[in-house]
Amino acid sequence: MSERTKKTGSSAKFGARYGVSIKSRLKTVEMKTKEKYTCPKCNYISVRRVSAGIWECRHCGLKFTGGAYVPVTQMTEEVSPNV
Repeated sequence: MSERTKKTGSSAKFGARYGVSIKSRLKTVEMKTKEKYTCPKCNYISVRRVSAGIWECRHCGLKFTGGAYVPVTQMTEEVSPNV
């Protein structure tokens, strides 16, 4: 990455607009979204986001719903042990 985008990363595309706090929040959300996650079925680190709330494992082909930015939300983790 070039020197001017070291802190802001992909949110540097907005330049001087929208403020630092908004751009840093956007950067963390985009990093979470593009990350690879563990598949609940095959336990491989190959789950990627297809669209908002839809996740797919590239290893076993499992498609499931989850959060908009992460496959397992905090609320899901709290509720699932009780079910």
